[in-house]
Amino acid sequence: MDYGSVYTLGGALVKLLQSEGFTPQVLIGRDTRESGVWLEKALFQGIRDRGGEPISAGVIPTSAVSFLSMEYSISAGIVISASHNPFQDNGIKIFSFQGMKINERWEEVLEDAIRKERKSVIPADITAVPALSLRKVYADFLKSRFEPAPTFGSLKVVVDCSNGASSEFAADILNDLGFTATAIFAEPDGRNINAGCGSLHPENLARVVKETQADVGIAYDGDADRALWVDETGRILHGDHTLYVLSRYMQKMGRLKTDTVVATIMSNMGLEVALRRMGLSLFRAKVGDKYVLEEMLKQGSNLGGEQSGHTILLDDCPTGDGMLTGIKMLEALAASGTTLSQLVSGFEEYPQVLQNVRVRSKANLEQFPEIMDSIARVSDRLGETGRLNVRYSGTEPVARIMVEGRDQGEIERFANEIAGAIQKNLGESR
Repeated sequence: MDYGSVYTLGGALVKLLQSEGFTPQVLIGRDTRESGVWLEKALFQGIRDRGGEPISAGVIPTSAVSFLSMEYSISAGIVISASHNPFQDNGIKIFSFQGMKINERWEEVLEDAIRKERKSVIPADITAVPALSLRKVYADFLKSRFEPAPTFGSLKVVVDCSNGASSEFAADILNDLGFTATAIFAEPDGRNINAGCGSLHPENLARVVKETQADVGIAYDGDADRALWVDETGRILHGDHTLYVLSRYMQKMGRLKTDTVVATIMSNMGLEVALRRMGLSLFRAKVGDKYVLEEMLKQGSNLGGEQSGHTILLDDCPTGDGMLTGIKMLEALAASGTTLSQLVSGFEEYPQVLQNVRVRSKANLEQFPEIMDSIARVSDRLGETGRLNVRYSGTEPVARIMVEGRDQGEIERFANEIAGAIQKNLGESR
């Protein structure tokens, strides 16, 4: 990205909003990457020059922009973030006034404008001053979602903020709610976001949880739209554990709107089995929180998420919110009167193997009998006691193989068999 492209995007968004009958008011938030400053400035300039009204929320989680856009009926919200990626990367997400990512038609219009209208621009002398009141509204919203049990007692919590957007929020909000919270990796310098910390590196959080004898650890990513967990023993837990705990809790409290929980094709089969014992079913969407939300809306479900830590609590917000998820998990934990390790003990993960094979092209696998025969053999051997998924990456020239089953050695052999067939027929030449 360069200044001219981002400037053009700001102006094109104003033009698009006007053509669709919206007031060209745009809320902008960002994470802690150093490049976020000039990206926000370029957007401000582009929006203003086309007659729009940019509003800065400053450094704030992705989900806050989604929530605030809905709360104030702001025509569009922009988040400047590359989520869990290193500081050198950055990106732009756009939300509608409904708090959801804009549709593909809008994306195509904006992309076309950048290609055709982009021009060199001299940066203006603009300082985007954050509206701090918006940050307080978001923090107050999060605190309002906590419903303590009558027996609620303080829990000791460690939060890993990944030197990202949650750094100024997470511990303060939890302490205000009555927890004893300590933040680590909460000193962003523009370059240390996600560096050896957060949801990509929860092992550091696990160490601190054990050293301080905390009840639970929560790890966010750079823009705080996902959350992972560490129990009191130091065991690292993921998004499938979130869905298991919250589905049990919401079912008990009468808050599940349907008997269906939405996850993705990457969620562990053990979750499916555990939910079935509770009388619930698991619907698998394509990988991506966008697809999870789409299926939740179709199914009428109010709980869904990804193994990676994105969890959507649709009664509260239409996008993944790590801090909101953390609050609801702590609510469930406090209400249980037990430990997190005991709370997740009813979910037995099946062994899972993931293999990636670099390919020279993403050809239709059905064109290769050897690959299809291998997939069929493994599927037959797994039967109803395992699961197989073979797909291409959406962003890389890679075939991804996922095998689940009861026996670790067996599923490793199955994965190797399919990987070998793909390598032989489609493998990238060395």
